[in-house]
Amino acid sequence: MTDGSPSPLVTTFKGERYRNAEQISELLAPPYDVISSAQRRIYRERSEHNIVRLILPGGNGDRYMHSATILRSWRDQEVLVQDPDPAVYVVRQEFETPDGEARVRTGVIGAVAVEPYDRARVRPHEKTHKGPKGDRLALTRSTRSMFEALLLLSRDRSGGLRKQLETATSTEPDVRASLEGVGISLWCVTGQNGDEIAGAAAADGCLYIADGHHRYETAESYRSENPEADRTLGLIVPLGDPGLEVLPTHRIILGETVDQSDLLAQITDRFEVTTLASAHDAESHLNGRSDETRCVVYLPGPIFLGLNLRERADLSALPFAHQETVLALDVAKIDTLVVDPIASLAGTRAKISYSPSVKMVMQRVYSEGASAAVLLNPTRVDQVLAVADAGAFMPQKSTYFAPKVPSGLVILTW
Repeated sequence: MTDGSPSPLVTTFKGERYRNAEQISELLAPPYDVISSAQRRIYRERSEHNIVRLILPGGNGDRYMHSATILRSWRDQEVLVQDPDPAVYVVRQEFETPDGEARVRTGVIGAVAVEPYDRARVRPHEKTHKGPKGDRLALTRSTRSMFEALLLLSRDRSGGLRKQLETATSTEPDVRASLEGVGISLWCVTGQNGDEIAGAAAADGCLYIADGHHRYETAESYRSENPEADRTLGLIVPLGDPGLEVLPTHRIILGETVDQSDLLAQITDRFEVTTLASAHDAESHLNGRSDETRCVVYLPGPIFLGLNLRERADLSALPFAHQETVLALDVAKIDTLVVDPIASLAGTRAKISYSPSVKMVMQRVYSEGASAAVLLNPTRVDQVLAVADAGAFMPQKSTYFAPKVPSGLVILTW
């Protein structure tokens, strides 16, 4: 294909899957970048064929080549087998929100075109770091495979994709599994039906990266070395899906003790500050008016401070003041005006970590010695798309789409 006649945005492909579908729950894992060292050990012990042995390989020497060696042996033993026909793979995930609400998210894994962002068919909203991309590129070079699907969003203006997915999931699934409390069902759809679903996924002419920027850019780097590797895995979810869930990513500041009066001196010119009596009041504060930028600062004590951005606060000096879509984000303003000052007060060695779990955040401050935490509201999906359409970028860790896409459901090999 020439640039004037681009390749299809989404196509079917011959996926590689675990042959033993009955034990699939023992073989899957979350994406590599959310697996802690302790979790990695758990997944390794769960099965000698767990996908974590490929996405986070161990061993002495070149661990990436070690992953390639394991992959070859699994193929030789037919632990992994390739489907005979091109297909798309419809995936349904059943889960509970942090509030205990039952939700179902449905999407389709297809082979997504790998190309530069300036073609605007695949749109990012977040900048990436060299380290993770170098790690994933080394793994890709050694295995010539993609084990994990990105999470992509389709506007699905016509509703065609959602309708196709409803039809596909009206029969019994080919595979059932569970991972971290999430129920997973998979349908392998071939032939004309598979082609139609792929076409519906690409019908709007563009897709938005919700999760997996590093992996997409890794795929683009690998494509420059190996032109045949012109596709990667993407789980595409239509915007109208009722299970599309975005959680907030709260900030945890690790460092020296933060003096409350010093902090107030830095933030009260732009924020109204209210002392809250409890964690329940903190939750109520966050759930207040949706047209206000608000957050909660949690200090040891425990101390809860409810912050509301003043209506006439001067934001002209912010580095993104000229970017309307970014300036509209609570997380962008709070990172700059609240999190950064706290980190500065926590000393030169202060670090910031992230979690979508309020319970975990409070534990880090209350009993594990964190300097402070900042609790935020979630970024809305429409804001993610607006930033991407504008060619702008959100701060790191602005969104947490839940649940994560399981690693090992389907493998794409070049």
